[in-house]
Amino acid sequence: MTAETTARADPAPMTHKQILQALSGLYVGIFVAILSSTVVTNALPTIVADLHAGQSVYTWVITATLLSTTVSSPVWGKLADLVSKKLLIQASLVIFTAGSVLSGLSSGPGLLIAARVVQGIGAGGLLALIQVIIATMIPPRELGRYSGYFGAVFAVETSAGPLIGGLIVDTDWLGWRWCFFVGAPFAVVALVVLQKTLKLPVAKGSVKIDWAGAALLTAAASLLLIWVTLAGDDYAWLSWQSAVILGGTLLLTLAFVAVERRAAAPVLPLWLFRTRTVVLAITAGLAIGVALYAATTYLSQYFQLAEGKSPTVAGILALPQILSLALASTIAGRIITATGRWKPLLVVGTVLIAGGLALLGFTDRDTPYWQLAVAMILLGLGLGITLQNLVLAVQNQVSPRELGAATSSVSFFRTLGGTIGVSALGALLAGQVAHLLGASAGGGALSRPAELPAPVRAMVENAYGQATGTIFQYSVPLALVALVCVLFIREVPLRTTNAVPEASR
Repeated sequence: MTAETTARADPAPMTHKQILQALSGLYVGIFVAILSSTVVTNALPTIVADLHAGQSVYTWVITATLLSTTVSSPVWGKLADLVSKKLLIQASLVIFTAGSVLSGLSSGPGLLIAARVVQGIGAGGLLALIQVIIATMIPPRELGRYSGYFGAVFAVETSAGPLIGGLIVDTDWLGWRWCFFVGAPFAVVALVVLQKTLKLPVAKGSVKIDWAGAALLTAAASLLLIWVTLAGDDYAWLSWQSAVILGGTLLLTLAFVAVERRAAAPVLPLWLFRTRTVVLAITAGLAIGVALYAATTYLSQYFQLAEGKSPTVAGILALPQILSLALASTIAGRIITATGRWKPLLVVGTVLIAGGLALLGFTDRDTPYWQLAVAMILLGLGLGITLQNLVLAVQNQVSPRELGAATSSVSFFRTLGGTIGVSALGALLAGQVAHLLGASAGGGALSRPAELPAPVRAMVENAYGQATGTIFQYSVPLALVALVCVLFIREVPLRTTNAVPEASR
């Protein structure tokens, strides 16, 4: 057991003021990550149009970041159990900022996607490490309160990002590249604040990373994403190409499991899957990840390509989901801290997510905004209740020395679900648009609706409206899977200290 592990097993109590001071630097750091990610959301139709690219590029600009975030999170989590968390989060912040600047300098789709991969590696560290650090400082019973703060900050920053991105794109003398540059000054502030406010014990163990496992995990996830991106466009979902790619994915996955069983420090510990709560929470998180990223990605595209709104207006129209997420996250966190009960909230949250997605399934070009707003509010409330509390349920089941691996594993599967979901739904949307337009829209360049002739504009807007409703219909069963998983999770009372819990359940 390392010095850090010992410190965490019996930590000195921190006052509320001390915790808030320590969290201030983390919040600035997550501000940079969220701003640089969400600021691009409403700018993507403009970016893709300027680069003369199609729906597949639109999807890959998003999934490139999500994929690298997904596969890097377990590595960051493992490192968090071995070396200084403060140094790691600062390194991830530097990597993320470098990727953002390179994205802004990109001259073509390929370079932009590559830069977004770098950005995602840094984001994987920020998102995984912040949750690990918070769990290191605060006992599970008190985590609900501070997780609520984190969720509220997350939501407010998520709402500000698209609005800022829209304003940047709509300002002629700035242009979309400044969507990537705008986070750099905040990154410098984050580094300074983290240096002054974050004080944690430093691990003294040797660094052992399962690089073979990480490589196999990356390869398997990448191959799966290639399939869901190209299927339905370049080849049929049921075809020999699909069979070959899925067969390769299965072989890589089996090889990954074999490597992890023998690895001294596995990147994704298989022992996690012996705990029922962890398995169910991971499965629910994977399904909920689809709802989180699909709604953020394709509602913005809907407002611009189906309703002809500007990027700024699209950001304003998405506010109901973001504000309800902030409200729900804050209130749910306080309820959990006051009562120690978390399962009833998870059940309510997943029901709200399913309801919101079902209502979005009726979307078409002429859907009244009030109906979309109600759907977004339901979805936002559900996400605000469930996102942080699924992580809390897992953190309550593992010992402090395993927090890094457990937390990053939950984040891994949630982001993996979102990545696969965005990619698959993007392919589905492209195929639906192509079918409705009677042309290969998936391979053609996306245009701004305002620049199209009136008859063509009406056809394009109608196609994107109908296709958007279709992809949300396909998301509803996944939300129901999450609900079933949550119902079968056994509620374990939240620990009031960070001492090692008894045997996992």
